[in-house]
Amino acid sequence: MNESDTLPQSQSVSRRLFGLALPIMGLNVLNVLALAVDTAMLGRIDRAEAALTGLGFATQLAFLLMVAMWGLTVGTVAFVSRAHGAEDAARVNHILNQSTMLTLGLGLLVATVGNGVAAPLLTLLGAEGEAQTAGLAYLRTMLVGSVFTYINILYAAVLRGVGNTKLPFFVALGSNALNVVLNYGLILGHWGLPALGIQGAAIGTVLSQATAAFTLSILLNRGIVPHLSAPLKLHKIDVPLAKDLVRIGLPASLDILVLNASFLSIVGMLARVDQLAVAAHGIGLRIQALAFVPGLGVSQATSAMVGQALGGGDVAEAKRVLRASVLLTTGIMTVLAAVTFAAAPWIVAIFDIAQGTSLSEFSVTWIRLLGICMPAVGTYIAFAGLFQGAGETRTTLRINAWSTLVFQIPASAVLGFVLSMGAPGIWLAFPLGFVLKAALALRAYRQGTWAKVGKRV
Repeated sequence: MNESDTLPQSQSVSRRLFGLALPIMGLNVLNVLALAVDTAMLGRIDRAEAALTGLGFATQLAFLLMVAMWGLTVGTVAFVSRAHGAEDAARVNHILNQSTMLTLGLGLLVATVGNGVAAPLLTLLGAEGEAQTAGLAYLRTMLVGSVFTYINILYAAVLRGVGNTKLPFFVALGSNALNVVLNYGLILGHWGLPALGIQGAAIGTVLSQATAAFTLSILLNRGIVPHLSAPLKLHKIDVPLAKDLVRIGLPASLDILVLNASFLSIVGMLARVDQLAVAAHGIGLRIQALAFVPGLGVSQATSAMVGQALGGGDVAEAKRVLRASVLLTTGIMTVLAAVTFAAAPWIVAIFDIAQGTSLSEFSVTWIRLLGICMPAVGTYIAFAGLFQGAGETRTTLRINAWSTLVFQIPASAVLGFVLSMGAPGIWLAFPLGFVLKAALALRAYRQGTWAKVGKRV
C-alpha cells in the first residue's frame, strides 16, 4: 500500500503534505550529509586547505554535469504523478521503465564526456596547483560512478510521484552508513585501508551509491511497492514518450543550468579574489544544502501532490496544496535562518577550521548571507513545486533566467569589484536574487497559466 493511500483525504492538506515531505527531508539530509562527511574528514588530512578548495571546485562541476538528469527527473515525476492520480498503473510502470533506460544512457554519457572535459573546466573556473589536482582526482572518480547516483535519484522521484517516500529514505539510510564507514577508512587510512585522501572520499561515495541503486532495483523488481516494478533488462525506447519527457524536462534542466551559472560565476569571481574564499564557498554550500532541506522536501512533495491533483482534474486541490506549501516552507525556513545566522561561527568550527583565520571569516560571512536569503527561498520553492508538478517548467526557467542572468551575476560583479566589496559583495547578490524570484513567482501564479498546462500534460 502506498503512503498516499494510508493518509486519509479527510486530513488537512498541510498534514498530508508534511507527512509526504518528512521522509523526503530525511532523504535529502542524508544526501547532503554524504558531502558534509567528506568535507569534515578532508579537513583533518595533511594539506587540508588544498583538498577543501579542490572539493569546492569539483562539486560545482559535478552538479553542473547533472543538469540533464534533474530535468529527466522533473519530467518523470510530472508524468508519473498524473498517471497515479488517474489510477493508471500500467502507464506508471511504462514511464518508470522508459525513464530507467534513458537514465542509464545519460549516466554513461556523462561519465564519458565529463571525464574528457573535467580538467579544462576546472582550469576555466580558476582552479590551479594542488587544488586543481585534488579536484580532478575527486571529480573523475565521481563521474565514473554517476550512473548509480542517477538511478537513485530517478527511483526516489518515481516513488515520490506515487506517494511512497519512505522506501528511498530507508535505503539511503543504509547506504549513508556504509559511506561513512568507507570514507573513514579510505580518506584517513583506517582499518588497513590506504589513506587516499580526496580520491578515497569519491571511491567511498561511489561504492555506497552503487549499493543503494542495486538495492532499490531489486526491491522494486520484487514488487515491494504494489503495482510498481523496475526493469532488470533493457527495453526499447518509446520515442513519443521520450520526446514528452524532454519537453517537460528540458526547461527544468536549463533552469538548473542557470542556477549552476549563478554558482559557477560566484566561484569564478571568488577565485580572482582569494582561493580560500572558494573553499569557504564550498563549506557554506554544505550548510546551505542542509538548511534548505526542509523547504526543498516540502517543495518536492508539493510537486507530487499537485501532479496527482491535476491528474484527477482537481485544480482547487492543487491551489490548496500550494497555500499549505507556502506557509510550511516560509515558516520553516525563517526559523532555520535565525538559527543559521546566530550559529555560524560554531557551524564553521565543526569543520575543524581555526577561528580568526581567513578561511573561518570567509565561511562565517557566506553562511550568514545564506541565512538571510532563506525566508525568500522558502516562498519561491513552494511556487516552484507547484509549477513543476503542473509541468509548467518554462515558468520557473523564465523566473530563474531573469533573476540570475539579468540581475544576480551582474550585481555580484558590481558589488564585488566595481564597489570593491570583495567576496562579501560577490555573495550578497545571491539573497537579493531570491527576493526577486519570489516576487516573480507570485506574479506567474496569479496569471493562472500553470492550471491550464496541468490539464494538458
